[in-house]
This record gives sequence, C-alpha cells and structure tokens, in this order.
Amino acid sequence: MKFLYDYLPIALFFIAYKFGGIYTATGVAMLASLAQVGWGYWRHKRAEPMHLVSLGLIIVLGGLTLVLRDKAFIMYKPTLVNWLFGVAFLGSALIGSRPLIQRMLGSQIGLPERIWKRLNMMWVVFFLFTGAVNVAVVGHYKQAESALLTVVPDALSGHEGELECDTGYSGEALQLCELAATREARWVQFKLFGMLGMTFIFVIIQGFYLHRFVDSPDTPGNPAGDS
Repeated sequence: MKFLYDYLPIALFFIAYKFGGIYTATGVAMLASLAQVGWGYWRHKRAEPMHLVSLGLIIVLGGLTLVLRDKAFIMYKPTLVNWLFGVAFLGSALIGSRPLIQRMLGSQIGLPERIWKRLNMMWVVFFLFTGAVNVAVVGHYKQAESALLTVVPDALSGHEGELECDTGYSGEALQLCELAATREARWVQFKLFGMLGMTFIFVIIQGFYLHRFVDSPDTPGNPAGDS
C-alpha cells in the first residue's frame, strides 16, 4: 500500500496528462507532492526524505516548466531524483559505519555486513541506471521535437505550448508533430509504468538474492540485529 502511496503524484500526473497535457499534469503533480508531504507531517509528524527530495525538485523544476514553458525541466526530474539517491547511497558506503540501505531496513531484517554493502551497491547501480534510461527516453522525444521545430519554428508558441497536431498542420509538418506527440506520450507512460515496472522487477530479483542470507534481526552475533 505504501508503494502505491509513494507513486501517487506520478499516477496523478499520468491521469492529468490524459485530460490536459503536460503542463496541466505538472501543476497537478506539484500539488500532489505538497499534499503528500503535508499528509506525512500531519499523520506522522514527519516527512520521508524521498518525498521531501521529490517535492523540492518538482517545485523548482515544475515551476521552471510552467514559467518558461519548457518540458525538458519536468522530463529530466526523474533522472535527478534517481541520481541524487544513487549518490546518497554511494556516499553512505564511503562515509559512516553503515550503508544507507542498512539504516533503512536493518531493524526489519538481519543480513551479514558484507551483504548489506552489496545490497547498497545494487541500489546505487539501479538508481544510476534508471536515471540514465530516463535520459535516453527524453532524448528520443527531444530529437522529434527538434525536427518539428526545424520545419515549424513556432510549433510550441501557441496552445499553451502543447502539441496540437490536428490544427494547422499538413504533410511533413503533420508527420513530425504526430511523431513528437507520440514520443512525448511514450515518456509519460515510461514515467509511470516503465519506472514502476523496473522497480518491481528489481525488488523481486533482490528478494530472491537475499532469501538465503536473511536471518531474524535478533539472531545472536548478527551485526544487523543491532541496527
């Protein structure tokens, strides 16, 4: 249930995009992130670091997206979120007595010290890889957008900056507009279903890997039991 709660702003972004386009979706996601953090403070008297980082980035990048009417800011947000967490997990392995994943889960499961370090590095690789995949998907859209703007320089100047391919386009311009719109929608789908699917698959693989190492947290002599 918490997993779905963490993805609520992204799900609302996806729904809003279907009805109002990427800029409407950006505004909805900003409000949803504010509500998510506010609910956490009201219910638990604290907010999770992941939610706070995501809120800070979406306020800044979402605000720039709406003010400058440039989709690139909101499109690269998932990359920045994942890479920041990747750097944080990597830094915790180099500084301090316990890696970040052990601090988060050490009270719930018991693992040998070397496995905690290995698990932490698995998350580092996952975060960096996910961010890189998002860069590739955004770049795929930006190529189509650039091709459209070469033929129709003012393609994004009207309609609130949204792609409206069914008005005023024909021939090559129409084909390029439809290609850009398709790739934009593909990025939105990746933002929800792609990243959710990648995370789910990674967690499943991780679970199979950890199964043989997991002990009770209070197992005598298990260093993780003191977490």
